[in-house]
Amino acid sequence: MKKILFRIMLLSCIFTLTGCTVGPNYHRQEPNMPLTWFGKTKPINDDYSKLVHWWTEFNDSNLTSLVERATNTNLDLLQAQARIRQARAARGIAEGGLWPSVDAGGSYTRGRIPIFNNPNPPTRNLFLTGLDAVWEIDIFGGIRRNIEAADADVQFAIEDHRDILVTLVSEVAINYFDLRGFQQEIVIAQNNLQAQQKTAELTHKKFQGGLTGSLDVANADAQVSTTASTIPKFEASAQQSIYNLSVLLGLEPTALLKELSALNPIPQTLPLVPIGIPSELLRRRPDIRRAEAAIHGATARIGVATADLYPKFSLTGSVNFQNDQLHGLINSNNGFWTVGPAVDWQIFSAGRIRSNIELQKALKEESMIAYQKTVITALKDVENALIAYSKEYERHKNLTDAVVHNRKAVDNATQLYDQGLTDFLNVLVTQRSLFVSEDALVQSTHNLSTDLVALYKALGGGWNTEQLAISK
Repeated sequence: MKKILFRIMLLSCIFTLTGCTVGPNYHRQEPNMPLTWFGKTKPINDDYSKLVHWWTEFNDSNLTSLVERATNTNLDLLQAQARIRQARAARGIAEGGLWPSVDAGGSYTRGRIPIFNNPNPPTRNLFLTGLDAVWEIDIFGGIRRNIEAADADVQFAIEDHRDILVTLVSEVAINYFDLRGFQQEIVIAQNNLQAQQKTAELTHKKFQGGLTGSLDVANADAQVSTTASTIPKFEASAQQSIYNLSVLLGLEPTALLKELSALNPIPQTLPLVPIGIPSELLRRRPDIRRAEAAIHGATARIGVATADLYPKFSLTGSVNFQNDQLHGLINSNNGFWTVGPAVDWQIFSAGRIRSNIELQKALKEESMIAYQKTVITALKDVENALIAYSKEYERHKNLTDAVVHNRKAVDNATQLYDQGLTDFLNVLVTQRSLFVSEDALVQSTHNLSTDLVALYKALGGGWNTEQLAISK
């Protein structure tokens, strides 16, 4: 018996290893990519390692701390890690199909069991136990294709985790820059409010001395109230940014209020970005890698469906023991065994199998179209970020000059008004222009930082292979 089982198992392994694998083989995608970026401009460099922890290039310890904590506690990221473990477990289930399944069983019955030439048999006990085994021989590769699809699902989950990580670090940075931007707008509004209040006090004194009319007083008071009205809006927006950051760290909304409420400037460091060439996006962008894994999985599932067209060969065997007493049940004299091949072939399925094959082919076609869309969207994201940064950089330089000139204009107009050499309208206009230009400069500084974040995200920055160690 042992020799027979060994020969059968050896033949089964040979058939499994040498059998054909039906269905199409997956081929890596090679889309046409432009040779360079249309909007490529400075700041750039060639140190691609800076893409991994790009937020440290802003030299802001608060930002670095927030990002590092978010990558450990963000709930979306933890969900993605759970999905990786799910995919790996599903892969283990699929791989189990390559091996035999063995079931153990047993039973006990008592009754009158007929015996030959004995019409009145006595009441007896019957104990039965044994093992039943089934081994499907993967001759046509359906099981192997299913394992291949499961491997692609694992890769899909990993790339999804990376994509969430890329999005997470960019959202943390953007909300942090939003917070610092609103805080700076508060500072500018308060500074302008103080200057306008002094001008209003001077106007009131002139009015009391009969040197100016009530119209100038009303205009001065109106400007003070208008500027003061902007501060609560900025304060609310700043606090909402803190709430957003808290949630991104997996905390309740008010958890970071004490830590982040102190006023701080927008990080001024503008790092050099390793832009590279467009074809590098295929390996850097997790969403592109995820879309490619989806094509791989869909391709393998065509083979799984195609295998149903062919017969399934199995080896079955059993070893059982039967006795009327539990003592001595497991004994060669009480045993019997069976072993042999089996075949299962769906001769008629009313077109179900072929329809499933067509379904899987259509799903593959859909995944390939989705891949193409992901690639061109990635190209668009980079070009958008490049042109946005380039034009914002020009705008920032012009606004910087405008603020310098407006401050001179306010000083001159205030001095002339104090000396009675100009009317209040010039003071009013110059103060409004200064407030607008300073506020616009803060917004431009904020936009420069967020445009760089968008560029880092578009290039797929913010992940590396070591960050999945906790998921394995």
